[in-house]
Order: sequence, then structure tokens, then C-alpha cells
Amino acid sequence: MAERRDPIEFELFKNAIFSIADEMALTVFRTTYSGVLKDNMDYSTGFADAQGRLVAQGLTLPGHLGSIPTALAAIMRHFGRSMRPGDVYIMNDPFDGGMHLPDIFVFKPIFQGRRRLAFAATVCHHTDVGGRVAGSNASDSTEIYAEGLRIPPLKMYDAGKRNPTLWALIEKNVRLPVKVFGDLRAQLAACHVAETQFLALVKRLGAAKVTAYMAETIDYAERMTRAALKNLPDGSWSFEDWIDDDGVEYDKPIRLFVKFTKSGDSMVADWTGTSPQVKGAINNTLSFTKAATYTAVRSVLPPGIPNNEGVFRAIEVVAPPGTIANGVLPAACAARGLTGFRMVDCAFGALAMMLPDRVFAASDGGNTGISIGGYYPDRSPFIYVDFTCGAWGARPWADGLDGNSNMFANMASHSIEITEAEQPLQLLAYEFVSDKSGAGKFRGGTPFRRDYRFLQAEGTLQVRSDRRRFRPYGLYGGQPGQPSENYLNPQGENRTLPAKLTMTIKQGDVFRHILAGPGGWGDPLERDPALVLRDVRNELLSPGKARADYGVIVDTASGRVDEAATAALRTEMRGKRGWRSVPKVLREDRAELSRAAE
Repeated sequence: MAERRDPIEFELFKNAIFSIADEMALTVFRTTYSGVLKDNMDYSTGFADAQGRLVAQGLTLPGHLGSIPTALAAIMRHFGRSMRPGDVYIMNDPFDGGMHLPDIFVFKPIFQGRRRLAFAATVCHHTDVGGRVAGSNASDSTEIYAEGLRIPPLKMYDAGKRNPTLWALIEKNVRLPVKVFGDLRAQLAACHVAETQFLALVKRLGAAKVTAYMAETIDYAERMTRAALKNLPDGSWSFEDWIDDDGVEYDKPIRLFVKFTKSGDSMVADWTGTSPQVKGAINNTLSFTKAATYTAVRSVLPPGIPNNEGVFRAIEVVAPPGTIANGVLPAACAARGLTGFRMVDCAFGALAMMLPDRVFAASDGGNTGISIGGYYPDRSPFIYVDFTCGAWGARPWADGLDGNSNMFANMASHSIEITEAEQPLQLLAYEFVSDKSGAGKFRGGTPFRRDYRFLQAEGTLQVRSDRRRFRPYGLYGGQPGQPSENYLNPQGENRTLPAKLTMTIKQGDVFRHILAGPGGWGDPLERDPALVLRDVRNELLSPGKARADYGVIVDTASGRVDEAATAALRTEMRGKRGWRSVPKVLREDRAELSRAAE
């Protein structure tokens, strides 16, 4: 390629094409209507070549790493030979390229004259797409048909002409068409921005060079990925973890299992052995399982590798159909996010065996999904959708991050002021919780709690959470974190709620969610007592837990560590513990896991 001989021009092109994808993401952020997009930022943008191969992904979610290529492949199967300038495509069908129904894809092919050169791609989590529960995200639905409007690959615009039948069908099947249509227009605006900027690039460089450079960008990412994989050790590593239950069959654990095999410059992630698909709505599509896998592997590779098709060529993902990793009809999947997040932790568990100095312990279990919906006195609907997470597992070199979104989500937090202005809710608490983080030489991040007070006469609360029974694991001697918690009216009846639920709430009810604590890394008895004291002073750790977990005696009167008593206690604790070697994964619930496997 003559173009390859000008590395400066290629570098400029590569940055330009990624800037287009980033500008698409910012366009959605600036123009969208719903809180789940403008606050949580649960969306992604991308740019693909004429064959539908992902060239660039925007500033948004790792959780969508596998989604755009899979969805665009479905569009290509249906319409690849009949596309015309002005066409725009839409879909959300999990069994024909999609993930779950709230995630609606919009694709716009970009033409120069009659020649198709590229695709602009967006996917947004919409506030509501109908179904039995407001927010269309309930974990206790048992088949796809209860979850909302299922859109196969269709034309949203045909040669520039709006499809009024489709828009009318959407309007009549969602609770908040104003928000849904506003968010769809934000996706269209992002695609328009991409088209304008890309055609300007074509005008400057020429179609032939731009086409060649897009292919080279993909090949470049593949070369970088394979070179990075080649530097990793060859071998196989596996890991097992468990989801508490599916929200329908309570107390029936669900197995996650992955085996990584790395040879030369390629890697295979095999999810064979993972549980068959379940009744509840936590079944993954294959694309989301791929995204979880790619995210975990990318985290141990060097930075600077573009997110595109080239990365995926080097990492094969195997997930048998009919399992929770690759559900088939009529699998419910609205709450599949829970499984995706837990798959990231499971993948990290295997990679921690391969690369102990690069992988952190289990995080808070992934984001908790909370939806509150109902009707005002005039019968107009309201829906609040929030995804909340905020604590990383301990790292081999430092404590886990506090108040930082899960790596798989990269989401922001809802503004409390905007939430209270737009929804019939009050946020009574949003604060760190002490004594929840897994102990270790480096402790897990500190989780937080939120208290939501409901202000309307009646509504429906839907919660998707986990890590109640099977706590976030610690690594290399680190302790597991403490479980998540849900309560109704904690200052009154203090009713304990299950991890996954759909229930009616009344005016004045307060729902409290506490995130699970992430796992620790390394022997807690090796933690610097000064760091333990700092956590006690910051009220992230109580003096009692400092003693029990770390063997550190804090004199609360003086606010100092009793060094002599601490040294004696640590010696005593090491003797009682009886470790012959530091375990790779330390789990206090190991017996429970064995019983579940039986």
C-alpha cells in the first residue's frame, strides 16, 4: 500500500476517524432527553467501513464492544445488497443481532454518490420500550415476549423518507414516547454529524485513500493486539464463579465458568460449562458475552490499541447456544447486564492466574439496576431508570478505587438535583459505607448506599442486584467483600428485600440499596498500619474491623496505632491461620460453592 508509506498521514487519519466516533458520542450527550443517557451515559457510538467492520468506537461503554459489529452484521444480512443513500436502519431484537430490548441500534450507511463507503452506528439504552414493567428492565420476566417491543432489522428511513408506520408502532407501545423519540432523534443527529465529518475527510483525502486507511486501521489494531498477546505466557487458565439466582427461582445458584487458552498471538475464551439459560431475565446474548470477554482481555493489554474489528480477530469467544452466556428463544434478557458484569469478574479471575501482577480482585458485582415507574394523578406516566456502581476490587499495587464506575460500564452518576426536579423522588442519602470492603494488603474500594423516598401515591419498584450470597472474591490472600443489601423503610419497619425484585411501593416508602464490597488483594496482615489508621479516621473502617481483619490495634483516644500490641496480635493471627502458602483466591464461601455445584 502506497498509503502505508506515509505514517504521519495515517496517524492523522486514525485520530480523525476516532474523533468522528467521539463527536457522535458528544452529540448524543448534548441532545438526548432521558436521564439514563444524559446522566448515566448508557450508550455507545461507532464507525464502520462499507463491509460493516468496526473501525472506531467512541468515548463510551466497554459493555458495547461486541454489540455494534453483531448488530450491524444483522443489518447487512437483511439489507446489504439493497441499501441506498438516505437509508437509516433500526433494530433491537436480541435474537437477530441485538442485546436486550431497551438497547436500540440506529445505523446510517454513508454514500459518496451511489457508492457506499461507511456506516455511522449508535446504540442507546432507552428509558422504556413497553412490556410488563415500566423501564422494560425487570429481572423476573420469564420470556422475551413480556419484555417490550421487539424490533427486527427495519428501515427507519427509506431513501430519506421517514417510515411513518414504524414510528407509529413505537409510539403506541412505549410509555414515554416523547423521551423515546427525543433519544432516537439524538441518535439520528449523531449519525448526521458522522456523515458530514466523514464526507469532508473523503473530500480532502479521496475515497480510495480513506477506504484503504480504514482497512489499515483495523489491520493496525490486529497487529498491535497479536504483538501484545505474543508477549503473554502460553497456557490455559480457568475460573468459576456463581450468580446468586435469577430472581425467579430464588436460592438456585447459577454457574459461570470460563477457560482462557493462549497460544502464540491468539487467545480463546471458552464459556462451555456455564449454566444453561435460566427462567429469569438475566440471559446474555452472545454479543454481550463477547463484550465482557474483550473488556477483560483488553484490560491486561497495553493502552493505545484501537477498539475495532482488529482486536476481535485475535480473541475467539466460545459460548454454547442455550446457555446463560448465549440465550436462545424464548429467553428473557432484559436484565442481562447483571450477567455481563459478573462475567467480567469471572474472566478476571482466570486472568489473575495468568498475570497476578496485572489483575485486580472482584469489584462490587457490576452496576445495580433500579427502576421506579408509575402514574401521576392525571394518569401521565413517569419512569426513573438508574444504574449505579462505584467500587473496584483491590489492585496488586494499590487499593481499589472508591466511587468510580465499574470498568465494564464507564457510566456517570445521576445528578441528585436533576433527579429530584424531574422525578417524584427524594434522594435522602448517597454516601460511603464502612466495613464493607474486602481486607487485604490492598483493600477493596469502598461501596456506597443510596436511599430513595417515593413521593407519589403508588408505583412499581424494580431492582436488579447480586453478590448477596456469593461475595466478591479476593485474590492472593485478600478477603472477599461484604454482600449487597436492599431494605424497605430502613428507619421504620426495616424490611429486608431480596437482591432481585419487582414490587409495589407507596407514598413515603424509602428504598435503600447498599452495594457489595469489592475483594481485597494480598495478605491483610501485610497492610501498612498507617493505611489502616487512615481508613479508621475517614470512617471507612471501624476500630473493631481494623483489629479483626488487619490485626491493627487503634487507640481511639489518641487516634494512633498501638504498635507493640499490633505486632503481637499479628503474630498470633498468623499462627492461628496456618497458611502454608498464599491462596490465589481466598473465599470464605468455598463450602457453599461446593454445595451449589452438587
